[in-house]
Amino acid sequence: MGTILKGMSRVRWHELTHAYGSAGDVPGRLSRVAWGDAGTSASALSDLGLWLGELAVFDATVEAVPFLWDLAVTDTVTSRSGVVELLQTILEHANPPQIEVQHAAHRAVLDGRNMADVLTRDKDPVVQAAAHELVAAIDNHVCESCRPA
Repeated sequence: MGTILKGMSRVRWHELTHAYGSAGDVPGRLSRVAWGDAGTSASALSDLGLWLGELAVFDATVEAVPFLWDLAVTDTVTSRSGVVELLQTILEHANPPQIEVQHAAHRAVLDGRNMADVLTRDKDPVVQAAAHELVAAIDNHVCESCRPA
């Protein structure tokens, strides 16, 4: 498997949830994003978007974000701009009944700010553009769960 997605097998995905239930299927989708051709990667990323961020954020989202950052900065990943866009989506969505999960998901994205800066200088202009938007979202992020106490 190499260094991409290193440590993914240590996460107890089957004990976590996403928008449609058990997150046991998340590692397979992350792997397809990492090593799939353009179509396979885009399809898997679409699933991850629905499961982890477009409706709300979940405990599986928190665990997936470090792997998403890993994918975003790996040149061989065919859908890196989509991964960056998913990170922004996660930052923009909430889960009011689980405010601590929301905070942890947002924090995981915010903690990748340095990687986002690197991506703004990427050789792929589409990745650069997505990264610039993500940096702006990070710098302007304000939500109830992330406000200092």
